[in-house]
Amino acid sequence: MCREGVSNKKKSQEIELNKLDAKWSAIWRQLSPDNSLHPTKHLVNEKAEPFYSLSMFPYPSGLLHMGHLRVYTISDVVARFKRLKGYNVVHPMGWDAFGLPAENAAVERGMDPAIWTESNIKKMKEQMSLMLADFDWDREISTCSPEFYKWTQKIFLLLLEHDLVYRKDAEINWDPIDQTVLANEQVDAEGRSWRSGAIVEKRNLEQWFIKITKYASSLNKDLNVLDQWPEKVKTMQRHWIGQSNGAQITFNTDASAKSQIKVFTTRPDTLFSVQFVALALNHPIVLKAAESDLELQKFIEEAADAPADSKDGYMLKSIRTSIPIDTNNKKYTNFDVPIYAAPYVIGSYGHGAVMGCPAHDERDAEFWKLQNPEIPPIPTVGPSKIKSKLAKVFTSKNGVLYDSSKLENGRADMGEYNGKTCKQAAEEIVNALELQQLGSKSTQLRLRDWLISRQRYWGAPIPIVHCNDCGIVPVPDEQLPVLLPKVERATFDKGNPLGQMESFVNTKCPSCGGDAKRDTDTMDTFMDSSWYFFRYLDPRNTKKPFEASKVNSHLPVDMYIGGVEHAILHLLYSRFIGKFLADANLWDGLSLKNEPIKQLVTQGMVHGKTYTDPTNGRFLKPNELDLSNPSEPKIIESGLKPLISYEKMSKSKYNGADPAECIRKYGADATRAHMLFQAPLHDVLNWNEEQIQGVDRWLRKVLAMEKNIVKLVREQPTRPSNEKVSEIKDVELDGVKFASINFNDHEFELYNNISTLVNSVSKSIEEDLTFNTIISDYMKATNSIYNSLKNNVYINPLLYLDAYKKLLKVMSPVTPCVSEEAWEMLHKSLGQDWNTIFAESYPVSEIIESPYTTFNIFVNGKARALFKGLKNLISKTETEILNEALLHGIEKYIGNSDIKRIIVKSGLISILTNSKK
Repeated sequence: MCREGVSNKKKSQEIELNKLDAKWSAIWRQLSPDNSLHPTKHLVNEKAEPFYSLSMFPYPSGLLHMGHLRVYTISDVVARFKRLKGYNVVHPMGWDAFGLPAENAAVERGMDPAIWTESNIKKMKEQMSLMLADFDWDREISTCSPEFYKWTQKIFLLLLEHDLVYRKDAEINWDPIDQTVLANEQVDAEGRSWRSGAIVEKRNLEQWFIKITKYASSLNKDLNVLDQWPEKVKTMQRHWIGQSNGAQITFNTDASAKSQIKVFTTRPDTLFSVQFVALALNHPIVLKAAESDLELQKFIEEAADAPADSKDGYMLKSIRTSIPIDTNNKKYTNFDVPIYAAPYVIGSYGHGAVMGCPAHDERDAEFWKLQNPEIPPIPTVGPSKIKSKLAKVFTSKNGVLYDSSKLENGRADMGEYNGKTCKQAAEEIVNALELQQLGSKSTQLRLRDWLISRQRYWGAPIPIVHCNDCGIVPVPDEQLPVLLPKVERATFDKGNPLGQMESFVNTKCPSCGGDAKRDTDTMDTFMDSSWYFFRYLDPRNTKKPFEASKVNSHLPVDMYIGGVEHAILHLLYSRFIGKFLADANLWDGLSLKNEPIKQLVTQGMVHGKTYTDPTNGRFLKPNELDLSNPSEPKIIESGLKPLISYEKMSKSKYNGADPAECIRKYGADATRAHMLFQAPLHDVLNWNEEQIQGVDRWLRKVLAMEKNIVKLVREQPTRPSNEKVSEIKDVELDGVKFASINFNDHEFELYNNISTLVNSVSKSIEEDLTFNTIISDYMKATNSIYNSLKNNVYINPLLYLDAYKKLLKVMSPVTPCVSEEAWEMLHKSLGQDWNTIFAESYPVSEIIESPYTTFNIFVNGKARALFKGLKNLISKTETEILNEALLHGIEKYIGNSDIKRIIVKSGLISILTNSKK
């Protein structure tokens, strides 16, 4: 049957997609009592299965970028999809508002950081509404709000109460630009600050620490239960925790019986190959020696800024050490091992000492070669088949100890350890050391306790008072929050800003009532972000922020979406605080070993199209380019073709894209769909706005089909009397249940194509996280309906209506405006009352096994025709089968020949005649 005007191009083109955003945003807000972009979420059944869709909250810079658009589109699609499925969804948003960037920006502008932050929050909320992000704004939090940081301070006091907080004078990382302390995690591999990029200095200051190391074992072990976290993130956390099992060994020195060096090693089996001991620059023995050694003093000063991989060293004078036991397990006191001060030794790891085995450690080998190039390494471990000489450093743990006296430069034979495996030897060496009280089994961590003190203004004040009589006194609960003092302008001098504000510093001791001083440090902003997702669940509770019924119902977080750059800092701290709060009985995390986040999704970065001058590699500005022909861009000045690449968006490369501008041009739906369609979730996304036209055409096609479907529903065309149909049982079409209905093969195909869409989208979101394939599934289903309308075939109008409605419902989480627009048009055209599409439920649709199959017709062994027919054709008589075959143009291949035989199998009809042709 001819479907004239199926594309309805004029009507679809008249609809400006970017105008739909304002129309439907206004209508949804009117329908929602909380001014929401989701008009029915307030009607949710509170007893329904909960789902917590969370995206990492942003720092309020005032400008959303394409990375934000990608994250928030994903979380919004998940939230809307789960709401369609009837879940009690939490999808909140807030602001990581404290920290150095806001303070520095306020100082530059001479304004209050609070005012700067509030204005940026307002701008970003407006931008989020442009992308139709359906956040629960009634749950909005800001970490700089006293209503929030009151509870950050309370968590600090709870940690203190549980003996997980202490204050000590320690060597710290000092950022000379931002003038504040940094945790180890905030210093990169090159020794630079994670924010300012400055080379970090070492200083000694009295600081507050949280004992995260007390949880190191569970933080490491419980990564095993996080089976919905990316392996890359778990590997990074395991490496950072750095739990190493080995031995602590005591080396005596010849300087004094009381002078000992404790060393942690994972390779006690290599003890007999020790040729030196290296100490950190701040090791007590090094500092003591420097008191009388001016050259050592100079070396320490010059080496303080040496890179982490430096192999410089200074051999201490008049002091040596000795391997503690010999190969027969007797005390050994030859004192023939030199001691070096070396910048590559980390003072905070182990005991700030390394036993140097050049034959069995690459780093030790490089150090030894530089310090003693004439003295070769002494191997004591090697492969089971020993060669006359080992040319390389043997680092494997799968070796054996052997008689090194048979080799050049051997120290001694292996005595009781000769021929034993590394594992056997390690165990027996540790046992022997324990008997001599010179060693024991030990576990060491790379992870250090969390240094949270910051010498800045814009952060949560540490709730401690210092009293000359009472000492350190926690601020009582009734005096929380300890408020930041108001400032009209941020004009802070160098040093701690709060320490310069007498009205803040001077106070009364909560214990004795005497004069006292407030602590002037503020907390690391990672304290705020370590627990903010708890606060979302009960954001207005002023007395019990961890109300069990509210927190337990939605934790752990079902899906947490954000960048992999937060794999260590934020996510490790969040796991720690989550575990602590569970141990403090403030939430029930037993279902996941007290882990607060069930599934972590790390999206790839968004890169922008970057143009560079081929003559000098300079990045080109947009106004330097002629882009009138996108496929042939030119540099205006030279006429040359620029080099094109995709790189991380940045101002210096002039390759940024404004999501708001794209939304205004194409509409939020097209922008959102294009963002999902361009790349798999975990991959880098190369943003190419030119390709959005394909998404735009698809959306217009969806809108265009409405008129044609309505026309068929009104006309109710009659099924051709001679059409082959098959009866199916218990089918529901557009809410009408049919105990029995007839479908032709085209109807089966359309019904199953839509059922496939429904199930595929559900699987893509809930299991596979293949958001890019969702858009392609939408397009395939759209084309399935569109092509059926266009082709001259009969399809029950009710099936068209059912398929179209299911398509719109399934599309609505990604393209809410187009779905709602088509939904309204459809109901108005049919004269039905309209109710928002978001009042609907996600479709349930099962694939029906089709009674039709494709038959190949062969005549005398040659393929002659192809048709779709009922599978039960093979049970018919030969005459009936032949008559069916003749309907498909094979008569000319048979002619006047007699038919000798007909062979019928599933999908095959083979006709044999007496003709030789």
